Amino acid sequence: MSNALALTIRVIVIAVSLWVATLIVPGIDNTAGTSSSRAGTLVVVALIFGLINAVLKPLIKVVGCPFYVLTLGLIGLVVNALLFMLVGYIAEGLGVPFRVEGFGAAFVGAIVVAVVGFVLHFLIPDRLDHR
Repeated sequence: MSNALALTIRVIVIAVSLWVATLIVPGIDNTAGTSSSRAGTLVVVALIFGLINAVLKPLIKVVGCPFYVLTLGLIGLVVNALLFMLVGYIAEGLGVPFRVEGFGAAFVGAIVVAVVGFVLHFLIPDRLDHR
């Protein structure tokens, strides 16, 4: 599978996960007008989400390693919520109609995105693991 196709699948999976979060988590809103603009908003937010997780998350894990060990990894839930809030803040700053209202919504939204993303990646692999 080509790298471009794998990246496209990952972005679509994140976009669908974000869509599910907007449906079931109060405080996470996609306020775009039409269905196509909502889909476009989700793709843009998925790209922001992917960039944030690719750049900041590894740095935070290295710097915060003692906290991960001390809390048996539970600090990861807080880190994911804060990164989700950052995604919402960046999206709003760029004029993208996507909003995350508060830590509680970000906390639950990050869990929803992670679970839905896991299930979708299980059903739709983005790489071939066969040898």
